[in-house]
Amino acid sequence: MRILYLHQFFITRAGVGGTRSYEFARRFAARGHAVRMVTAGSGSRSVDGIEVFGVPGGYSDYVGATAVAYPRRMLAFATFALSATFAGLRGPRPDVIYASSPPLTMALPALAAAARWRAPLVFEVRDLWPEAPIQMGALRNPALRRLAHSLERFVYRRSARIITLSPGIREGVVHAGASAERVALVPNASDLELFTPALDREAERRRLGLGEGLVCSYFGTMGEANDLRQVIDAAPLVRDVTFVLLGDGKRRGELEQRAPANVRFLDPVPDKASVARLAAASDACLTIFKNVPVLATNSPNKLFDTFAAGRAAIVNTDGWMRELVEDNEAGVFVRPGDSGDLAEKVAWLRDNPVEVERLGRNARALAEREFDRDALAARALAVLEEAAR
Repeated sequence: MRILYLHQFFITRAGVGGTRSYEFARRFAARGHAVRMVTAGSGSRSVDGIEVFGVPGGYSDYVGATAVAYPRRMLAFATFALSATFAGLRGPRPDVIYASSPPLTMALPALAAAARWRAPLVFEVRDLWPEAPIQMGALRNPALRRLAHSLERFVYRRSARIITLSPGIREGVVHAGASAERVALVPNASDLELFTPALDREAERRRLGLGEGLVCSYFGTMGEANDLRQVIDAAPLVRDVTFVLLGDGKRRGELEQRAPANVRFLDPVPDKASVARLAAASDACLTIFKNVPVLATNSPNKLFDTFAAGRAAIVNTDGWMRELVEDNEAGVFVRPGDSGDLAEKVAWLRDNPVEVERLGRNARALAEREFDRDALAARALAVLEEAAR
């Protein structure tokens, strides 16, 4: 089967960020399928059996895209969509087209390629666009909102199948008009090889100078959606705890200026292995979002990497993420935007080290049981094969 895979942010383990498209594509290729990846970048190359075709015009990493003002970001997304459209119209003919959003503008090259090749389209929805930028206050123009919603409904209708990453996203897609029988759930996966409790926890603590107290880490984007002010405000309320924040984004400078003494910022790292070592050095890992309803539908990589690392998860979004950590006793839920509640829960973790270890063991078991990447890649491939038939 020939698969035309469209995703703007194609990142391998040599980079930092979500690697879903790389991990899935290399597994498709290992099963004998021909995979052509159209992504942001320049030139063509082969990566683990994947034919990667880079096109200009957009940001190649999501952190870079979210670090700029929204109008400039939208222009970059549109420019990439145009370049990707031309690339997708080139041969050879695919048996199926697999396009991953956000941004929603990925629908444009996906629809064009599907029409050009008369091939079925499988559209993947990682975040609910345009609802996310609307609720975040980034998309305010009424005419643009209507246009975005029209594009959303149109691509859902024209897709043979739709892949969603969480139950909340699935509900949103169905609410937007997609028939439920065409919508599959394939959540983000845990990297069970890279993130593991077997890593040397003490060696990384010594390297970072973290000492013996409880360590809560955050790794990811520091932007509008990840409202880390809750962490900054909670930190001075709890003693003998170190908060370590790793990543970059448009809010990092502001957060650093407000941070108390027990919050440490680490410089961005070159690869995911460095992130895995930080997770190993931690006792608990934070998955924090702004208190905006649509963000509770997310399926964030950092949470599933926390599970794989065997560390207690701290989440602040109600819904699926809360259910995962509470129903499986793999972490704790804190009220969104409530720094006092975060401080109280972290203090409880500090005072109950045996429970912290138990939560971590349960988290790893959950990752192995439900979020194994081989199993989820096989589920996605089955959707593609069904659409191609």
